[in-house]
Amino acid sequence: MDLEMVKYLAELGKLEFTDEALAKTADEMTDIIELMDTIKDFGLEYDALKDNHNVFLNDLRKDEKLPSMSTEKVLQNAVNSDNCFVVPKVVE
Repeated sequence: MDLEMVKYLAELGKLEFTDEALAKTADEMTDIIELMDTIKDFGLEYDALKDNHNVFLNDLRKDEKLPSMSTEKVLQNAVNSDNCFVVPKVVE
């Protein structure tokens, strides 16, 4: 990975590096990318018969309806009493 790409990624991430740290980061990122490229050497094929082979339906719990808290109890500390929760706005 070249220094210009690392500078660009650092700018996107609002990170500041010294020139030495930038060079070290570029070398480390290159090593990581090379390591991840070794996955291409493995012959990986998906086998649907082997997927989730450790999950047995007999081991799952029975799906039972259980009593839940009343709406009044859940909303007793809520600011808004219109039968809903009010959360802060996160998207404009």
